[in-house]
Amino acid sequence: MATTILHVSKIISAHFNIGGSIKPLPGDEDENFKIESTQGNTYILKIADSKVSFEHLDFLNAVSIHLNIHNISVKTPLVIPAQNGALIIEIELEGIKRYVRLISWIDGRIWATINPKTKNLREQLGQKAGEITKQLLNFEHPAALRTCDWDLAASAWTCNHVYLFDSEEKEIVLNFQKQFTQNKKKYDALPKSVIHGDVNDYNILVSENLKHPTIAGIFDFGDAVYSQTINDVAILIAYASMDVPDPLEAAIAILKGYQLEYTFSEAELHCLYVLVAMRLVTTVTKAAIRQKNESENKYHGISEEPAWDLLKKWRTIHPEFAEYSFRNACGFDAHPQETHFTTWASKNQVSLRTMFPSELLNSITVVDMSVGSTLFGNLSEYSDPEVSEFKLKQFNKQNPTALLANGYLETRPFYTTDAFKSEGNNGPRYRTVHLGTDFWVSAQSPVHAPFEGVVKIIHHNDYDKDYGPMLILEHTFDDIIFYTLYGHLTLTSLSILKTGDRVKQGELIAYIGAPNENGNWAPHLHFQIILDLLGNNANFNGVALPSEKEIWRSICPDPNLVFTEEILQTKPKYTDEEIINFRREHLGKSLSLSYDTPLHIVRGEGVYLIDTDGKKYLDTANNVNHVGHQHPKVVATGQRQMAVLTTNTRYLHEEIIAYTDALLKKLPKELSVLHIVNSGSEANELALRMARTITKSNHMLAIEVGYHGNTNAAMNVSSYKFNHTGGSGKPDTTHILPLPDPYRGKHTGPNCGTDYANYAQSNIDRLKSKGDTIAGFIGESIISCGGQIVPPANYFKDVYKSVRAAGGICISDEVQTGFGRMGKTFWAFELYDVIPDIVTMGKPAGNGHPLAVVACTREVADAFDTGLEFFNTFGGNPVACAIGRSVLEVIEDENLQQNALDVGVFLKSELKRLQKLHLIIGSVRGEGLFLGFEINDANKSPLPEQAVYLANRMKELGILISTDGPDNNVIKIKPPIVFSKENAQELIFRLETVFGEDFMHLPH
Repeated sequence: MATTILHVSKIISAHFNIGGSIKPLPGDEDENFKIESTQGNTYILKIADSKVSFEHLDFLNAVSIHLNIHNISVKTPLVIPAQNGALIIEIELEGIKRYVRLISWIDGRIWATINPKTKNLREQLGQKAGEITKQLLNFEHPAALRTCDWDLAASAWTCNHVYLFDSEEKEIVLNFQKQFTQNKKKYDALPKSVIHGDVNDYNILVSENLKHPTIAGIFDFGDAVYSQTINDVAILIAYASMDVPDPLEAAIAILKGYQLEYTFSEAELHCLYVLVAMRLVTTVTKAAIRQKNESENKYHGISEEPAWDLLKKWRTIHPEFAEYSFRNACGFDAHPQETHFTTWASKNQVSLRTMFPSELLNSITVVDMSVGSTLFGNLSEYSDPEVSEFKLKQFNKQNPTALLANGYLETRPFYTTDAFKSEGNNGPRYRTVHLGTDFWVSAQSPVHAPFEGVVKIIHHNDYDKDYGPMLILEHTFDDIIFYTLYGHLTLTSLSILKTGDRVKQGELIAYIGAPNENGNWAPHLHFQIILDLLGNNANFNGVALPSEKEIWRSICPDPNLVFTEEILQTKPKYTDEEIINFRREHLGKSLSLSYDTPLHIVRGEGVYLIDTDGKKYLDTANNVNHVGHQHPKVVATGQRQMAVLTTNTRYLHEEIIAYTDALLKKLPKELSVLHIVNSGSEANELALRMARTITKSNHMLAIEVGYHGNTNAAMNVSSYKFNHTGGSGKPDTTHILPLPDPYRGKHTGPNCGTDYANYAQSNIDRLKSKGDTIAGFIGESIISCGGQIVPPANYFKDVYKSVRAAGGICISDEVQTGFGRMGKTFWAFELYDVIPDIVTMGKPAGNGHPLAVVACTREVADAFDTGLEFFNTFGGNPVACAIGRSVLEVIEDENLQQNALDVGVFLKSELKRLQKLHLIIGSVRGEGLFLGFEINDANKSPLPEQAVYLANRMKELGILISTDGPDNNVIKIKPPIVFSKENAQELIFRLETVFGEDFMHLPH
């Protein structure tokens, strides 16, 4: 019979002189109650199961006292003495003798409920748990020498209950039990000590700080036992690696923290993989037994489902690779034979002429094919083996007798198919680190064995961008066994040798394949040294995840070790830290960097930006690259024209005519004259100059939090800048209209468009009363820096009407919103059924190339022609115009305006769906692929800290978004308009992930 609240109240009053509120807590065997005393202290009352002995509880108290005496940095429970000084009280409940203890309460949140569980938090957890292990190494107590089902040393008991499982689950359990039995002799010899024995996901406490959580405490020492010391970290890994795509990555983080406090032996790390599995086997077996016995205690099965999930993932990890990962995390060579092999190789080097006797080999030239290398160009070029081969031949002309080689540990952009992609604990990741050395020789070139050996594997990896025909030789010298891999061979090479054949040093083993048979690559040999095949009989990784580079470097040593010729590795010119320091020292102090940890971006590809590790970031922040980063057609157009001519507009050239004609077709007929410049700032500067020249007035109306560029005139109408930190304040000739925000602005009613527009008329009237006139009005069609604000109905119509009635010029700033991004219309001003006098364009016009345009009516153009020449040295040059024309053609040919509409509608609807699920999402607004949403509390108050957190977490998950708005609480979404529905689904999936995290819940 369960103990009642009344029983507990009597116990704490009689023995501890405490009164207060009482709340039952879950537990495996003990009955636990949270006591909030009237004196303001909080405790846990533990009523032990009747089967628990006094000696065992005395042992647990001794552990508690020992840890608290040593003042470790992680909190552990402190036992509280009763009024008579006893630490254990004997009581009788329902005629049964029970033991009672009162222990201190530790504030915090249960680990199982924490989201996200970051790498840093796992490392900290490992260190705190390691500290407990370290302090218990020399602790002794007679009751610690006991048997316990949860003790991993005794986990073979689970073998008697395999009948409880069926099919796949049974096979998994049997597999790990077999591995445990095979390792039992080594395991039994491992060092022992008193251990916690159950640092599980419900015995770990995390601080209440939701943004920067820390480990607050570790409690419940009820399963403490004298056993193998390694068991404690195995148990911790088992529970703290649950519910993630890559549990090994999580385990490594824990181990890196743990080893800061406890020094592991190689023998312990050898057993760790199977010990993690056996803890999970124990968990699922216990749960199955309790289900069979119809246990009503929900706590008994609380870890069963995540334990099975982890067991299935753990089985997919090769035991040796796990061991190598653990060794690397603890400072050992990942592969135990790495140093031995390196020593052997240094004494047994051979010349590359042994492998390529038919090549004229006077020297080695290293070719840079890293992510940021310009050698192979963009995706369309490096994916084409003919283009790659041509470029390599051109490169080789500089060194006709040199052998082109490269690639070891080089991070490359080539591996773009799904075969190289996987889901990590922080979003998608890519195997980009090349593990072999490539020798770029002609198709049909013979390859000879560099060492004698035996044919281990012959296989045709018949997939795009795979090895194609591939051969692996096994070499045995003294006590060294290693393998050499030869990839991208001819199909005929598959029949030269057969598995088991012995080959001599220098014997012909294969020929280099052509693209149509070698995996679709420019002809070359992929040569790789391998110390452990990890059970592969048909294939072996040729590229690795950047996060695992050091592990694979040890498994696959540098091929340069075995050759007499030196093959250098390509290395980055500067580290990230050096670049940051140089910027601080020699570039303008106001030049900012995005994100808490800046990105080192070296390549763009469609909707992606790619960093030095080859990690792809889905780019929803950069609307400059309008038709996609490095669009092949736009790049090729620019390259072709740049190779022929770039000059100013004082000479006749067809390209400026072709671009002007193409752009005018996209504009209303009233806007018939173009001035071509280099940037949006220049375009707005010219537009303002036009308005002031024509009207002979300097007074301009502009929208609050608007941004129009960084020239003097543009800055003077940009309250986003002049009212910002370091700004000079509003000039007397600038008159700011309130931000027309229908969600959180001054006016939010059904006629708020007219209400906001009335401020234009009141400013005009005020100026008129002083004898002044206005030059005009400038406004973004959707106010971007203001927070993606879509002005309400009639706003622009009424403002334009007032401005024109006063003789002013209406300027529409389309620098961010134009060129089909709206979907419904080509220009954002068209959404409001108005035609400006002047339209300015910038960012998207050249897809990143400096190009901007001022379009105006014939009347404005003629009035601006005062006889003073307007000339721009670079504006309208043939290269810029060719690129601009190409951008327009791509928009048309690829139907990108329609894409912006279709994907924009889908994305906006999905954001509204999220809004219903997560109250922290305020207004969702925008058009096409120019969207935004606010991060607010229930009262619409801005939450900028959460918005910045969201942006940084999304970056960690592989998605780039930006924040803006007067309160920096608006998330802006303005990707290249090649952004697909699949990209939108990825964005929504990652947003859902972050909105589910603790810090993104609405504050109470």
